[in-house]
Amino acid sequence: MKKRKSVIPGFGISLGITITILSIVVLIPLCSLVVFSAKLSFSEFVYTVTRPRVLSGYFVSISTAFIASLINVVMGLILAFVLVRYDFKGKKFIDGIIELPFALPTAVAGISLTHLTTTNGWVGSILYKLFGVKIAYTRIGITIALIFIGIPFVVRSVQPVLEKIDIQYEEAAFILGANSRTTFFKVIFPEILPAIISGFTLAFARSIGEYGSVVFIAGNTPYETEIAPLLIMSELQEYDYSAATSIALVMLAIAVVILSVNAIVQSIVSRRVNGLA
Repeated sequence: MKKRKSVIPGFGISLGITITILSIVVLIPLCSLVVFSAKLSFSEFVYTVTRPRVLSGYFVSISTAFIASLINVVMGLILAFVLVRYDFKGKKFIDGIIELPFALPTAVAGISLTHLTTTNGWVGSILYKLFGVKIAYTRIGITIALIFIGIPFVVRSVQPVLEKIDIQYEEAAFILGANSRTTFFKVIFPEILPAIISGFTLAFARSIGEYGSVVFIAGNTPYETEIAPLLIMSELQEYDYSAATSIALVMLAIAVVILSVNAIVQSIVSRRVNGLA
């Protein structure tokens, strides 16, 4: 049988190009973290990454990122469902503006959100006068900033899957007597669950390391609103590169664990949805 020619280079060349690009863009920068961190002894490394202020930074970053990602799952699912199932004026505009956080410089987003949510801002002043709630310079403000930068991940993960679901399955469920709630949880939800998990994980991993949009609205009060990325920047400004890379290495490890768990959960859920497990 004659072997069909491929329009792309052979496997060897393609693999070599892939590994080269991956090394330059990803592996070498990540390896530099390990190299700089290795300048510390093990005891010094442990002390650096477990200082109370650093642990507080980890907690603030992870907790606010987790809450923001959960909110993004709900809001993103609703947005994706509306964009897929309904036609209305301005639909294309809304569909395009969802990706604004990808294009907008994070510092611009942070400054804008801060001005809106301070006690003198348009939104912050109303909430403060009516409910006595402060948004800017609190963990609530951090969460709002992370919702802003994370929601596109959920929408763009769920939207293509919703578009591929045949509406005839829903019609069949209605004919068999299922109500809207049962149809959603028994027909639609199992199909989009892997996409929801993927969107949540991407938003969570992205939010943990967010700096630009958070640093302005956080207030950066130690043990209260100080995030881990800010601690890294503080160490760099003091020329303590070993401490900065050590904290960054822990953040990298957390991101790797999150993405690994996502891959495992995705595999299990996909197999169950497809009836293979």
